[in-house]
Amino acid sequence: MPRTPPAPPLIRAGRSSLHVMTFNIRYDRPAARPGDIDYWPDRIPPLQDVLRREVPTVLGVQEALHHQLVVVEAALPPRYRMIGAGRDGGSRGEYSAIFYDARRLQLIEWDQFWLSDTPKLIGSSTWGNGVPRIATWGRFRDTSTDREILLVNTHFDHESDLARIRSAAAVLDLVTFFRPRLPTIVMGDFNSDAGTSSAYRSFLDSGVLGDAWVRADEHLTPDLGTFPRYERPVDGGRRIDWILTTPDVLVRQAAVNTSTLDGRWASDHAPVQALVEIPRRGSGAAYPVTPR
Repeated sequence: MPRTPPAPPLIRAGRSSLHVMTFNIRYDRPAARPGDIDYWPDRIPPLQDVLRREVPTVLGVQEALHHQLVVVEAALPPRYRMIGAGRDGGSRGEYSAIFYDARRLQLIEWDQFWLSDTPKLIGSSTWGNGVPRIATWGRFRDTSTDREILLVNTHFDHESDLARIRSAAAVLDLVTFFRPRLPTIVMGDFNSDAGTSSAYRSFLDSGVLGDAWVRADEHLTPDLGTFPRYERPVDGGRRIDWILTTPDVLVRQAAVNTSTLDGRWASDHAPVQALVEIPRRGSGAAYPVTPR
């Protein structure tokens, strides 16, 4: 019986474009047992399948424990590198790591801070969230365009709205510090509904960041929810995983990936993808920040 050919990637990076993916891969829950939909060893094949097929230039992962990062790394080409640390310090706890194609992007500097009143204090949590939350950022030079860019990856709290609002302000402070010099892409699981939540409005009302889904020239999938909990994403569902961009980042395509392997999902979240371009200096190209 002939084998079914592999599905093509949703998005391909070009010479002047970057393929960006944000993906909450769901942590390896110790209580999960063989046969459970949450069982990490069974989720490895579909996770690696989607990463090997899509090969994003930039990948922001959330909820990843150290041993899960090893699995992600193995699915990407050898030229990829990673920045980030565990939220409990060193390799302990969940990462909000950024993987990147080191042939395309040259790392200049990176850091990580805690979403709290004491952002340099490892494991700090002061805004009502029960667990520490972090943001990882890196400044890169794009070897194709010779432009510097800022990449940010984060994971907001799932319980405290105050923590999400304060976290949005902290991320905006970081982005503003580098503006207007650096085009910026922010990836993450924001645990907030796009369009209506306070955190989302904080970002868009700032005039600094816009929603890549809203600003995309082309949608390759419907407006699907990104937190389907191991079910098929539905049109109009909760979109809590976002890619945000400054106006000088042009968003050509956007998609919510619904792929499975033998009927099994890689995570309770769906990865979100975008094809973006950062024009060379002096081109004058930019999108309005407000939604169209």
